[in-house]
Amino acid sequence: MKIIPPQLSSFLAPVHIFWDNSNIYIPSQFVANKREGGLAGKEIRIYFQNLYALARAGRPVNGAVCAGSVPPEIQRIWQRLENTGVTPELYERGAGSGSEQGIDQCLQVHMLRALSDFDPGVVVLLTGDGAGYETGIGFHADLERMYNGGWGVEVLSWGCACNRRLRAWAQEIGAYIELERYYESVTYRKGIRAARPLTMTHRSFAKPRGLD
Repeated sequence: MKIIPPQLSSFLAPVHIFWDNSNIYIPSQFVANKREGGLAGKEIRIYFQNLYALARAGRPVNGAVCAGSVPPEIQRIWQRLENTGVTPELYERGAGSGSEQGIDQCLQVHMLRALSDFDPGVVVLLTGDGAGYETGIGFHADLERMYNGGWGVEVLSWGCACNRRLRAWAQEIGAYIELERYYESVTYRKGIRAARPLTMTHRSFAKPRGLD
């Protein structure tokens, strides 16, 4: 599938990608129902290649982690994700409840390791979860730690599911990329609709603060 490259500035700061799969997939079902109706919410799938390309945006990748649970029936999906260059962190579903365990904490640990072990680059977070900010925990709080350490910040999320405070902050200090604008490129319905070619002409970008 052809991917049209974005118009980048002269520098290519390396990126670290952190991907909360459930927070990307579940809202896509709502968007699919709204846009396509019928059984679209059940049939919708994330086209990992294009979503990863949207997050990377042609830049060198120093690390990419995607966290999510792994019921046996979607093992093949995770294998396809790994083929794009993303390292999946897989968790079993919680016994009895079917809930995911440790997803947020896994990504946050990797974020703080990047802050500690790498020079400032651009952190690209795929989630809309802003919970825990008031008490200094959660994705938003750790993004602020990285920003204060000189990192550029980009948030990719479905607008219908993104925490308003997180979105407003990302727009103010870095970049917020609303996935609804790329819906037909980052999703598909098997046997019904293929993903369209991805164009990033109007994608916004952040850069490390030292490069401002």
